[in-house]
Amino acid sequence: MTHKIECVAPTRSQVGEGAVWDVGDQRLWWVDIPLGMIYRYDPIRMTNEGFDFGEPVGCIARRDKGGLVVAAKSGFWLFDPETGDKSPIADPEAHLPGNRFNDGGTDLQGRFWAGTMKDGGDPECRGTFYRLDLDLTVTTWRGGFWTTNGLTFSPDGATMYVADTHKDVRTIWACGYNTETGTPGEPRVFFDTHGLPGRPDGGTVDAEGCYWQAGVDGWALYRISPQGELLLTVEVPVERPTKPMFGGANLDILFFTSLSRGLTDPDTQPEAGSLHAITGLGIRGLPQTRFAG
Repeated sequence: MTHKIECVAPTRSQVGEGAVWDVGDQRLWWVDIPLGMIYRYDPIRMTNEGFDFGEPVGCIARRDKGGLVVAAKSGFWLFDPETGDKSPIADPEAHLPGNRFNDGGTDLQGRFWAGTMKDGGDPECRGTFYRLDLDLTVTTWRGGFWTTNGLTFSPDGATMYVADTHKDVRTIWACGYNTETGTPGEPRVFFDTHGLPGRPDGGTVDAEGCYWQAGVDGWALYRISPQGELLLTVEVPVERPTKPMFGGANLDILFFTSLSRGLTDPDTQPEAGSLHAITGLGIRGLPQTRFAG
């Protein structure tokens, strides 16, 4: 296998995250969390437009009715990047002003999931995953996380994956998922990353059902089989990759975001924090469902 990695949007973002490819747009949407910037990368025109949301943004999804659904510092929002119009939905953690939303995504039925974490300072175990339903109601699923991450779904939608990036946890779990009700079952350990250099950050699943983990601090992306076996390590030119996402017209380009914060040697990583693209892997991803609410 011969693959190529190139920097396609040299933003030097502080915390590049939240990559999601929209088949309808044929664009990759992603964010810089602390700056509250939402980006739209066009691989054909090779442009990367920026939209200022006005507060830290953890993750986003395209919406069937237009615009985006956003999980931000102050809760869930609807946002039209073209006009700047914002509509609040709900803030399930108004009682925790030191928290913010982090990683998330949609299930195959168009529900939006997102998890929270403490925003800065010493870590605390106070992260929770929430589900935003199509009627815009919010359901709490499970707390007790340090850094909510890695949320994605199997090709049939019947398994939900979540992770905790914290250095003492660094685990990915799999849960049976009731697609009719949007209810996950009891989590089981899917993959423990203590034996790898990289801790589990964002994740996505390819067309063969394999889980791709961004190994933050590990200079690598990891491909893991549905049975939890490490199949492939792809070394990358940045220390802290954060979120992989397949895109392109054939869903065969693996994009990934990255951090420019917390690097051991920033001078040797001029492209840290930027958006990268890997071609030539010979692996396809899955189309991401839009938020249907």
